Amino acid sequence: MKNHTYYPNYNVLDEQKEWDSHTRSIVTSRLVREHSHHFLTPLETETLRAWCALLMDDHRGDIIQTILTHIDRTLAENKGEGQRKVNVPPIQNLLRQGLKAIDEAGWIADSRPFFELDEAAQKHIMLQISDASYPPTEAWDEVPQKALFLKLLQLSVEAYYSHPLVWSEIGFGGPAYPRGYVRAEPGQLDPWEAVREP
Repeated sequence: MKNHTYYPNYNVLDEQKEWDSHTRSIVTSRLVREHSHHFLTPLETETLRAWCALLMDDHRGDIIQTILTHIDRTLAENKGEGQRKVNVPPIQNLLRQGLKAIDEAGWIADSRPFFELDEAAQKHIMLQISDASYPPTEAWDEVPQKALFLKLLQLSVEAYYSHPLVWSEIGFGGPAYPRGYVRAEPGQLDPWEAVREP
């Protein structure tokens, strides 16, 4: 991905002195690259790393690691789901079986795991899964393809847009607490907010 931003000189972390210590610790923890996984296996991690980089069109390792950590934590904590459609397995089963099926798709396509395929082959498989048209195999028997795609998309977007580097690129000023946003009318900015450059 060629990162384009209208805010090339903005760094949201310059504002962290305005956040309380709890908020600051949450945000800065997203910058830590090394995390041990509690649910994902090494193979699942590499499959997800390739999948999420392609899905978000961003191959920066620190940002993708934030996504992997978020997904792993969600699966390990298993706090439940707000809602789940009929015939969709619980998230832990959905992702475990789904990642196994994605990996199998790589072996079928080119006798390699999914994460070793070239990007065009990965994208072809991803597009098929996204509209539930990947040819049925035994690995997909219990995995609704579209539900898997949407769950991975949801989890990836949640984590991607929580990363401070991405906040800086989109001009987001970070947590509102405790300082708050004062100038809330359209076109008005607080003095510390990002200013869009041409």
